[in-house]
Amino acid sequence: MITTLLLLSIILGLIYVRYIPVLGVRCLAMSSLDAESFQVVDVREYNQSYKEPVPKSINIPIAYIKRNYQEISSLNIHIIAADHLEKNMAIRILRKKGFHISGYTMMNCDCNQNNQNKKTA
Repeated sequence: MITTLLLLSIILGLIYVRYIPVLGVRCLAMSSLDAESFQVVDVREYNQSYKEPVPKSINIPIAYIKRNYQEISSLNIHIIAADHLEKNMAIRILRKKGFHISGYTMMNCDCNQNNQNKKTA
């Protein structure tokens, strides 16, 4: 019984960290980014960020972020991610390290269109 509960809690914890969205962090369009007010951190893999570079960003893939978070100079950060999993993991890891996440942008997402639709409506 106890081992079942322990195993279940570990599985639920892993699901929570990876797949449950982080509250209070909003999606922003690439065109609305002001690189002067925060540092842009690209957590996509190197090959993805090489094909679609983001100007004035620092690239630290999610697999290396625990080891290389010291490269981030500002406490106020904007995340660039390829998918929801990368976004959620990066936000949670960097918040634990004391950074403030101002927003995120997913390269292959329609949040850019959603923000534009909200402004025109």
